Amino acid sequence: MADAKESTKRISGKSALVTGGTRGIGFAVARALLDRGARVLVCSRGGENVRRSAEVLAASYGERVLGRVCDVRDPNNVAEMFREAGRLFGGLDILINNAGIGSRSYIEQMGGEEWRSTIETNLSGVFYCCHEAIPLMKKSGGGDIINIGSLAGTSGFAGGGAYCASKYGLIGFSEALMQEVRYDHIRVSCVMPGSVNTGFARGGQQDPAATWKLAPEDVAAVVLGVLEMDSRALVSRVEVRPSEPRK
Repeated sequence: MADAKESTKRISGKSALVTGGTRGIGFAVARALLDRGARVLVCSRGGENVRRSAEVLAASYGERVLGRVCDVRDPNNVAEMFREAGRLFGGLDILINNAGIGSRSYIEQMGGEEWRSTIETNLSGVFYCCHEAIPLMKKSGGGDIINIGSLAGTSGFAGGGAYCASKYGLIGFSEALMQEVRYDHIRVSCVMPGSVNTGFARGGQQDPAATWKLAPEDVAAVVLGVLEMDSRALVSRVEVRPSEPRK
């Protein structure tokens, strides 16, 4: 087993793109990658969120941080962002597909727009990003794609029809893509957290009383662990959950 210094070298100097990287899990992952010496582009569809988060990160990591506005539901928007990443970085080594939205409506009451927006963001957006990332990674000789899923992709719940469908679909998509590109030296993994205190359903505000939940940094640590595995190892799926969930 490689020591900590050797593991860190596997990320240092690499280029990474983190979707939904301006808060919560995405922001924690971006910071963790920067701590390991990577160059990181964070994106979000909210221009003010991108500006503010990039400034916060740049204060500590300087020019290794880039922020771009991108709506992952728009394939043209995604293609433009990846072209820019390719120009700025000279390629791409790591893609973290984290952008996602929540949805909690019973099917009978759910409007078509809520369904489409959830599927387009949580599933189609991952497809668009992977479609653009793979050629860049092949040119670089390989890379890592980590899709941030959810335990809702293994167990449905009432009111979660759209969200669970998107996360169940993400698992199947990740498994298929892993089989397609593994011999191109591209590893595909799906990290599936349980309840994370990100403010996902609270307008971005963490719940100070939810100390039982995972922290975004816990998920970021799992992502780093997957990336730092020796290239001979491929972690295809990881489940991580609170150790003592609320009863």
